[in-house]
Amino acid sequence: MLATSLKILNEHYQALNNEGEDVIQGLIQSPKTLPPKYFYDDYGSELFEQICELPEYYPTRTEAWILQQYADEIAQITGACELVELGSGSSTKTLFLLDAYQKIANYCRYVPIDVSHGILKSTVLKLQQKYPNLFVEGLIGTYEQALTKLETTFASSRMIFFLGSSLGNFNPRECDDFLSKITRALQPGDYFLLGIDLQKPKEILEPAYNDSQGITAAFNLNILSHLNWRFQGDFDLNLFTHQAIYNQNDAQIEMYLHCKKTHEVSLEALDFQVCFADGESILTEISRKFNLVNMQKQLETHGLKTLKTWTDPKEWFGLILCQA
Repeated sequence: MLATSLKILNEHYQALNNEGEDVIQGLIQSPKTLPPKYFYDDYGSELFEQICELPEYYPTRTEAWILQQYADEIAQITGACELVELGSGSSTKTLFLLDAYQKIANYCRYVPIDVSHGILKSTVLKLQQKYPNLFVEGLIGTYEQALTKLETTFASSRMIFFLGSSLGNFNPRECDDFLSKITRALQPGDYFLLGIDLQKPKEILEPAYNDSQGITAAFNLNILSHLNWRFQGDFDLNLFTHQAIYNQNDAQIEMYLHCKKTHEVSLEALDFQVCFADGESILTEISRKFNLVNMQKQLETHGLKTLKTWTDPKEWFGLILCQA
């Protein structure tokens, strides 16, 4: 059995001088915002895994169908290579890719990257049992940390992949900056596999983020719980309600927490207090929906040439395989 490991990209993450500065900057804005990375403590990651199983939430099962159908083709195009996944979570959909690459290579290295220590540790242990010929090195940290600290690969090439349409959580400027980081992390001939949620009617989109079981609402509210324990805060979750709407002009889902009454919140570790007015909202996440052709053009501007694209029969979701 090959070795596995977990590596913390920054063991002193909480002690950084600027840790929490993004929270302060978001909450002093009008309207208020919070960075979506704070959804993902261990509990938040567990809730997101539950969201992926909801009947209303089509992205996960649609992308999984595409991967199940075309993983072998992806592996044949790239050949044996090191696999690096950003925001791996439980790596459930990734199993289709791992199965495909196991067919063409005796040795394979998989580097899952996630901010949640708990879910990443569990994933690495499960993969170790399922794939005895797979070397797994889990990296605990953010996308930004991971892309600047990837070690030199001993494989002939590397494929970084970013599934689940997480790219949609970035605004246009952040998206452009992220793709620049991807390009810098790749060598000529390396690959980038990107999953994107495609534009569709709001009658399909809005229920996916306002599920009947309230799991998405719990996930949204958990961002406040995360801030409470990370920064010694006193957010009262009972004073906020969840709502997600589709902004057709910007082709994006917008997820909000609405304040029920005027009150003040303190984040002691940040020496920060903020007032909330009755009815005031916090924008916690956007999820942009893309046009497949336009995204290929944007990737091209970053030196990422599209080799092939795949979609489902309804054209709800797309996968794009690029080469640097």
